[in-house]
Parts: sequence; C-alpha cells; structure tokens
Amino acid sequence: MSETENLFSVLRESADKATVDALRQHVEKAPDRSLVRINALAFAANAGLDEETVIAAFLHASVIGIFDMSWNVLCPGCGGVLETAASLKTMLGKQKEYGCALCGQDYAPTLDEMVEVTFTVNSRARRIAAHSPDTLPVKEYLRQIYWGSGVDLPGEGYEELLDEMLLEVIEVQPGEKAVLSLLLPAKWVLLFEPVTHVVQVIDANGEPTQQRQSLSVTYDRAHVLERNLRFQPGPLRIAIENRTDMRLLPALFIADDPLHHMLAKRRPFLTATRLLTNQTFRDLHRTDTLSIDQRLKITSLTFLFSDLRGSTELYERVGDLVAFDMVNAHFKAIGEIVASEAGAVVKTIGDAVMATFPTPDRALAAALRMREAMAMLNSGSGHENMVLKIGIHEGPCIAVSQNEQQDYFGQTVNIAARVQKAADAQAIFATKSVVEHHLSVALIADKSLALHSQMAVLRGIDQAMSLYSIG
Repeated sequence: MSETENLFSVLRESADKATVDALRQHVEKAPDRSLVRINALAFAANAGLDEETVIAAFLHASVIGIFDMSWNVLCPGCGGVLETAASLKTMLGKQKEYGCALCGQDYAPTLDEMVEVTFTVNSRARRIAAHSPDTLPVKEYLRQIYWGSGVDLPGEGYEELLDEMLLEVIEVQPGEKAVLSLLLPAKWVLLFEPVTHVVQVIDANGEPTQQRQSLSVTYDRAHVLERNLRFQPGPLRIAIENRTDMRLLPALFIADDPLHHMLAKRRPFLTATRLLTNQTFRDLHRTDTLSIDQRLKITSLTFLFSDLRGSTELYERVGDLVAFDMVNAHFKAIGEIVASEAGAVVKTIGDAVMATFPTPDRALAAALRMREAMAMLNSGSGHENMVLKIGIHEGPCIAVSQNEQQDYFGQTVNIAARVQKAADAQAIFATKSVVEHHLSVALIADKSLALHSQMAVLRGIDQAMSLYSIG
C-alpha cells in the first residue's frame, strides 16, 4: 500500500466516506493548478457535497498530512494574497493595515472579509509544481500564488484571457538585468511584479511619439517605486535590475476592461471567521489558533447564549446523579445541534452555553432545534425538567485568546448575554439585527414563525433595544 493510500485510509476513520472518496479522486486526477490553495466551498459545490462535511474532511486531512492549511490576507479590491501563513498566530495582529500595491489602497484586516483559509496538497500525497513556486511561469504564478481562491478565474481560456491584457512579461533571476522593449498603447499600463507585489503605474494617454523613451526600474529589498509616471504612447525601453535574492516576473498589464472584468468575478470562499466558528476546527486546533497578544476584528458574527431554567431545583428534585445525566444529555444535544448548523460551542458556564455562528439564520435554526430537543428529553421523563432560555445577537466583535482557548469580546457579546437573561422560560429572544437579516427573514417565512416585539432595557446598555420573541 502506498503512502497516499495509507493517508486516505486514516482519513476514512474520521471523515465522511463519500467526501474522502471525492478528495482522493481529486488528489489523484486533478491538474496541479487545482491542488494549490483549494477553495473548500467551491470544491463542495463542484462535487455536490455538503459544505460543512467538506470543511470537516479538509481539516482532518490537514492534521493527517494530506493537505497543508494556509491563512491568507486578501486585498478586497483585486483579490490578491498580501500575506500567507500556516496559522493565525504567525500572521495577523502585528500590523494595523495591509497595503495592496496593485490597487494602491491600504486596508485594515478583518477575519470575515479579508482572510481566507485554503488547502494545498502535501507533497507526501502528491508533488505539484506549486511546491516550487519559483519554477512556475508567470501566468501560472499569478493564478496559483498571487490571486486568492475567491477570484473566479476561468479553468479553460485563462491564458488567452491574460493575453488580452498582457503587453510583455519577462523572467529576471537574482542579480540579473534585463530589458523590455514595447510599443505603449494610449492607455493606463501597470508594470506589476507579483513576487514582490511592486507596481509602477504608467500613464500613456498623451500625444503619440516615434521617439524611443526609456525607463529604469530597480527591484531591491525596499521594494518601493515611484507610483505614477507619464509617457507618450509609442516606443518604450524598460531596463530592469533585480537586486533581490528571488526570481522576479515583471509583467506589463493594460489596466482596461478585460483586467477589471476578470478581477470582478468573485465566488464565496472559506473565511477565517467561518472556520473559527466551526466545531471541528475548534476541536482539532483548540490551543493553536491565536497568540495571547492578538486582537483580531470580525465585522459580523452571531452569538447564541442558552441557559437551563431552574437547574439548581432540578438537582434537589431528582437527585445529583440523575440530574447530572440529564444536564449532560442537554449539553450533548446542544453541541450536536450547534455543530450541524455550522456553529461552534465557545464555552460553557455552569449550565449555560455560549456558541457562535457565521450567520444569524444558522443561530436561529439552531435555537429552534434546541427547543425541540429539550421537548424530546422532557417527554422521556414526563416532566419539564429541561427548559432553555435562549438569546441571540449579531454584530462586530474581537477574537482573542483566553485561558489557552479562542474567545470573543466586545459589546455584541455583552448584548447577546443580556438578551438571554431577558428571555422568558422556554423562549427564544433575538435582536433586530438577527430577525431582519435577509437569511433569517427567509427562514422565518418558511417556518411561519410568529415574532412578538418589545422594548427592553438591558443591564449595562444605555439605550432600550427592540427584542423579538420567536414563536
């Protein structure tokens, strides 16, 4: 049995069998370019598989050694990868902004908009060209290394599409010099070097000339060039010197519709926020997510707090041993429901649970299922021993490391906890941002749920808030 067969045999013990079969076929038969920075959501869609099942399989496969997981900071403008690392610990939190030379913009990173998680096949399972990126030709370097998995590049016709926007490209080894000679069109042109991410903008919209023009470009450790230069349309000679220790790939792009249209085509990708709120990820990487000093921004995350009503009285009524088993059954049911709705249990506090979800509708769906699960547990005992109070709120927060575990802080978390405390027995209370989210609206309509609103003053919150009881 080969090493690859051994690895997939191990994976079958912890992941969905159909998904493992799809992954194995992909590793064995897909072209090299499809095995670097794999978009787990796109893979699930193409294979007709459940997203959460696929994400879980990739996570287990990365622990086994079939894939390498990477966290990539993306430019929201062009979709380029500004930084990549094997874990969040080693990448974010060290700088407040990331600059994209191609777009000429600086961005403050957020985990749900600017950080993707991708998977590249490990050389133990299959050796691919991207394992030696300095051997990739420029078009493949751009596809496999520069652009992130959210840019929906065409599989067929990709090179022909790039030919429409590329004037010239050259490979320059460390310490070497090279010359590019071309005719500048009357357009904006970008001299873009994808390894160093350095861009020289050329404005060639003046009067055409027959005289040869010259430009000297030196790439060094500083990686800084003058941003904008004006030239006349016509002959241009570019002298390039590589003073770095890397192979460079200077390419001249026409900054016109074909480039803009290609970069505008986007597809969903696995965000850091979605992975951090995934139960499988939390179970496998419990102490290896954030460093102590990291404070990472999340634009939107949904929090669900639940608490058992009258648990103290339950211990007195049925005895410690029976009550302990019942409470554990409640925790087990909640954990399974949270995981199945793409969420994760952050922590338990006594008989209370704090869970996160990527979107409000998932939290709402989980809350409804929790209420049903408690009713089933109660039907077995003949008493209403398991009655949950549930509160849900959505908004921005900060991801941190607390007691060697990933946790969250901020006003959104505080409000969610207060909403749960305001809930009546066996009630689901949610805030306006939850029930008015477009996915929640669809869920509420589909299940014909009744909403009853009320104004409430929550402890520690200055203004009264609209709370909705969900029937």
